Amino acid sequence: MGFKIAVVGATGNVGREMLNILEERGFPADEVVPLASRRSVGTEVSYGDRTLKVKALDNYDFSDTDICLMSAGGAVSKEHSPRIGREGCVVIDNSSAWRYDQDVPLIVPEVNPDAIDGFTRKNIIANPNCSTAQLVVALKPLHDVARIRRVVVATYQSVSGAGKEGMDELFEQTRAVFVADPISTKKFTKRIAFNCIPHIDVFMEDGFTKEEWKMMAETKKILDPKIKLTATCVRVPVFIGHSEAVNIEFETPMTAEQARDILREAPGCLVVDKHEDGGYVTPYESAGEDATYISRIREDATVENGLSMWVVSDNLRKGAALNAVQIAELLLARELIQPKKQAA
Repeated sequence: MGFKIAVVGATGNVGREMLNILEERGFPADEVVPLASRRSVGTEVSYGDRTLKVKALDNYDFSDTDICLMSAGGAVSKEHSPRIGREGCVVIDNSSAWRYDQDVPLIVPEVNPDAIDGFTRKNIIANPNCSTAQLVVALKPLHDVARIRRVVVATYQSVSGAGKEGMDELFEQTRAVFVADPISTKKFTKRIAFNCIPHIDVFMEDGFTKEEWKMMAETKKILDPKIKLTATCVRVPVFIGHSEAVNIEFETPMTAEQARDILREAPGCLVVDKHEDGGYVTPYESAGEDATYISRIREDATVENGLSMWVVSDNLRKGAALNAVQIAELLLARELIQPKKQAA
């Protein structure tokens, strides 16, 4: 007997990717139900070779549903996730709504799988921010060997991180440039076409943006509260794939060759690091792939035990949908949930 899975936000970029990945990975689901707001009711979405019709989240009964993959934003999750959890359905939430709640585990399966045991407090598990997910996948195996003291990261984040509206805006502005039409900005604070914007999410009192704060707070919760991290998060005119320039200071020595060997064996990591033209991975090449790619690994002589590297991943997959499905797979692998229909 398989599981019954609900996907909330099924008409969005991440929701559609969740449906694709559930089918691709052969998740043992007897029934998959796409959910969204009332205005999307009846919209058709694909699940493998099947077409499913979207139902309304507001009045949906989750009492016979096992897992809910939630990708509908923080406000929706805050409103509905507690109710869904009380009905006995485990929520795996992609928003920032629950990431900093002490009673909600924040999980990247390759990094901190043991933390998942805490999900029973609220029946909610949080998915990290897309830029954090790929970062900690690359940091964890190195941290296990040499202990990381400090990380300085600059991100180059694609417009898909801002949803379909962000992708549409890049497309429309790029077209407008070529045909000499006026350029309008809606989703972003400045023009994104042929430009970079050092501003993702809202500004905080200390001058950092919320996106930068998320990376700091989430890395501490997922990996190690002792790690010091500072980030500069930049939106770039790329459709899919987040890139990060990462500088690491370790407690003990770590050579570039050691780091390559460690990362080649690490779960979720793929090292492409040749010192030649094209011997590295770009966000374009990461699109549609599950791995976190690591390139340009080199020692930093300006700091004791320093290392620099380039980390790239598909933000819609490992940064969101894939990680959520992997969390669901982890629940099953550890036999932490059973299908309700089977239990009945």
